[in-house]
Amino acid sequence: MDRNLTEREKFARKMTDILNMGAINLAMGIGYKVGLFDIMDTMDDPASSRQIAEKSGLSQRYIEEWLGVMVTGGVVAVSRADDHMLQYHLPKTHGDFLTRRSGNNNLGVYTQEIPLLGLSASAGVLNGFKTGEGVAYESYREFQAFMSELADAKHRQVLVNTFLPSVAGGEVVSRLKQGIKVCDLGCGQGVAVRLMAQAYPQSEFLGLDISEEAIVRASADAKQEGLSNLEFQCADAAGLFYFDSFRDRFDYITAFDSIHDQTRPLEALQSVHHMLRADGFFSMVDIAASSDLSKNLDHPMGPFLYTVSLMHCMPVGLVDGGSGLGMMWGREKALDMLADAGFSDIQVTSIPEDSFNDHFLCRK
Repeated sequence: MDRNLTEREKFARKMTDILNMGAINLAMGIGYKVGLFDIMDTMDDPASSRQIAEKSGLSQRYIEEWLGVMVTGGVVAVSRADDHMLQYHLPKTHGDFLTRRSGNNNLGVYTQEIPLLGLSASAGVLNGFKTGEGVAYESYREFQAFMSELADAKHRQVLVNTFLPSVAGGEVVSRLKQGIKVCDLGCGQGVAVRLMAQAYPQSEFLGLDISEEAIVRASADAKQEGLSNLEFQCADAAGLFYFDSFRDRFDYITAFDSIHDQTRPLEALQSVHHMLRADGFFSMVDIAASSDLSKNLDHPMGPFLYTVSLMHCMPVGLVDGGSGLGMMWGREKALDMLADAGFSDIQVTSIPEDSFNDHFLCRK
């Protein structure tokens, strides 16, 4: 049938889809934030809006309107009870991707991302179109809290049990058990490095981030968890190769989706090379994409990732005349930059249970 449509009609349909999907995403982000998907996931039988409200402790009227979006959007199923009242059900196959139990399959957490970026940075990004200036990291406070939640959803189930055992055929885990020095670059609120410190008490860990607010939060969380083998420091990764105290200091360095946010990414990678001991490993985890836009046309999350880059990654990378690399810098550019930083032994592999990212394993 679509073959009989004109290009004008096809684009009109596409615009309708875009408006509908954008609206659904906004409502899903709210539902995820207040826990409605998790509540409905525990309800084996269809339930009325009153029952959902009672179990969640939320307003029935707001829930009813939210369910209108979820039902028309095909996220929640609707039926009628014997008394003709509407009943709602979240299929388990949908809950597998929308709830906090989903682990690394959790796509529901991402529905908060675009709305949060709109709140955090719309004015700054609009100004950037006129001036070319970046948007300060401090503008993204709510978004940074979300990123910590996202890191928790991504790392909690897979970092220690799946990712680290896959690094260098298990050699890194063997060293971690014996006791080595590890640095997590761009650690944010420290979710990943805290998990590593918990799992490998014989090793010593340092988390580095440019955000003082994030470091304060990370330090407080580590203290509460009783992690005596972990420290945090506020520092700009791009300047660390000037310090002899960081030279050849670490056996293993990680950077989880943080290099593309750097204002000076090449200098940050040169710092990694400077900080890494001979025969040490560097795990750079970053977006799986090409540096060539024309090769990303079939990327299943292309529009989403380019939008996140437009609203966050590129603007923070432009601050103070930075390079503005952006999230979608791609494998080719990443490999060139790693080589320019001094790495010659680089392996690029996919990551178990993570379709978003590539793992660039570099050895010094």
